[in-house]
Amino acid sequence: MEDCIFCNILTGSIPSHRVYEDEYTYAFLDIHPVHEGHTLVIPKVHAEDVFDASSEDWSRTMHTVHMLAPKIKEATSADGINIIVNNKRPAGQLVDHVHVHIVPRFANDGLVGFPQHDATPETLASVANDIRKRIDV
Repeated sequence: MEDCIFCNILTGSIPSHRVYEDEYTYAFLDIHPVHEGHTLVIPKVHAEDVFDASSEDWSRTMHTVHMLAPKIKEATSADGINIIVNNKRPAGQLVDHVHVHIVPRFANDGLVGFPQHDATPETLASVANDIRKRIDV
């Protein structure tokens, strides 16, 4: 897709700092990193988000993430790693090409997680039931 930034990175018309590439995936450094080593992993086949990606392309992308995460942790001397996927604008997705962030984290880096709320057992049971009803197995 010619208007997709990540597709343009794949074709070389937009430069990137490649970390890894194979037949199916491409990994490169984020130009607005949370910390040094913040890497994005994308499938080479365009898919807008996880809802649009094929199971095969998603599996290959996550295989690359799984392989790279410990390498990035080691290279950056990070204390931990966040693996993040944002899907749709309300969830923070800024580029409409599915991508996985591998973010090195450090003790006392001042970053906090998602706000969490208490849920009643009744609410948990209801939501779990609603999700299970939609799963085709």
